[in-house]
Amino acid sequence: MRERIKYLLLAISVTLIFWSLYKIGYVLPLEAIGVGAYQILYLHVPSFFAAFTGFFLGLAASVMYLVTGNFKYDSFAAGVNEVALMFATAGLASGMIWARYAWGVWWAWDYRLTSMLVCWLVYFSYLFLRKSLDEPTQRAQYSAVLSIIGCINVTFVYKSIEWYRTQHPSPVLSFRGGGGMGPGMQAPLMWNWLAFVCLGIVIAMVRMEQGEISRQIDALRRQAHSY
Repeated sequence: MRERIKYLLLAISVTLIFWSLYKIGYVLPLEAIGVGAYQILYLHVPSFFAAFTGFFLGLAASVMYLVTGNFKYDSFAAGVNEVALMFATAGLASGMIWARYAWGVWWAWDYRLTSMLVCWLVYFSYLFLRKSLDEPTQRAQYSAVLSIIGCINVTFVYKSIEWYRTQHPSPVLSFRGGGGMGPGMQAPLMWNWLAFVCLGIVIAMVRMEQGEISRQIDALRRQAHSY
């Protein structure tokens, strides 16, 4: 059953991505918002939305682990946070490309970009922490706490787009109180978000399975050392 779900989600993700590529490449106007290469938004924004979705799922799983002590929640948190960090990396990289076209620089130390970089570093530290600790309970507890702390910063990053008016573009999505995008331009962005979330779920499921196998191997190793 799990394998069927993975293949179904993967099929949905691939279908939506190709549909969005068709809309972006052949339907939407080449220049629509006054900045060259604006199409990068259809990678940049959904990548961050998918990353934030994963980080909040990781937060929920981390809290559940601290409450129940069930390692399945720890495996889930580790899987989704790792995948979310992958999407956050894609969002930062695509944002640098956008910045080069919009501002003439690859990076600017404004509040929004800097806070996202801090967020990325926190979750990179999360993965580094998990690699550096061998004792499963200690690793899960420390990781859960760091995941909760990191998600607080995620909230700040999300709201900073509305709080601070720097050279970074103001919100353009209608549901965020922005001016809205042109007719038909917002739909591919939202569908890409769904496509990335489906793809992220598939990757997270694979990472969870690997984490469970790794935990079983650790248990067998500790059992062998006790003899």
